[in-house]
Amino acid sequence: MAENLGFGVDIGGSGIKGGIVDMDTGDLVGERFKVPTPQPATPGACAGAVREVIGHFGWDGPAGITVPAVVTNGTVRSAANIDSAWVGTDAGELFSSTLNRPVTVLNDADAAGLAEDRYGAGRDFDGVILLLTLGTGIGSALLYRGTLVPNTEFGHLEVEGKEAEHRAASSVKDRRGWSYEKWAGQVSLVFREYEKLLWPDLIIVGGGVSRKADKWVPLLEVRTPVIPAELQNTAGIVGAAMASRHR
Repeated sequence: MAENLGFGVDIGGSGIKGGIVDMDTGDLVGERFKVPTPQPATPGACAGAVREVIGHFGWDGPAGITVPAVVTNGTVRSAANIDSAWVGTDAGELFSSTLNRPVTVLNDADAAGLAEDRYGAGRDFDGVILLLTLGTGIGSALLYRGTLVPNTEFGHLEVEGKEAEHRAASSVKDRRGWSYEKWAGQVSLVFREYEKLLWPDLIIVGGGVSRKADKWVPLLEVRTPVIPAELQNTAGIVGAAMASRHR
């Protein structure tokens, strides 16, 4: 195993994907490999799927693994789009024993934030970066000069009597049939609350809706520069590989 390579696995609600990462550039080495997320997405079933993904590459080194949940010291504390059996699970022990190798487990938005900060949209910024993934909910990652503050969960912050993600997630726009203009008003309301609390130097927006950033980012009424994420579907994999290299 070359010293500049790492391996990451990103567990999502519908798919579990992984790949080998060139740690010098943040690029994947070859194609990523994806399997469907087991239903129900129990810890044991997902561990088996992760083993399949790693086995596809014949990777024998350490691995980083993301889960859509709060993770403290390897233990899962919440469950979003995965089975509730994850809550309280020592995922570090589960994966390391299943895969027979050292693993690092972290929140999926945190992984994306690490990757975007180092290799993507935030690579030329040196201050406070707030990454927000706008999808089914709102995932968040807060970084200062490359250092991550883990498990921020800003999507659950109450904004004018309602959780932020119930106002500004892209799923709200889709479900209610809002125009980009109407949705951008709610996104601005939420982002301004983040600005008051955190004073970020840059906001990076991810999630599928970030691919259409030109349709709504210019409509935002906020003081902080807002730019779309660059790594898209590989960010979780890359960030997981980064975490595994800095255990």
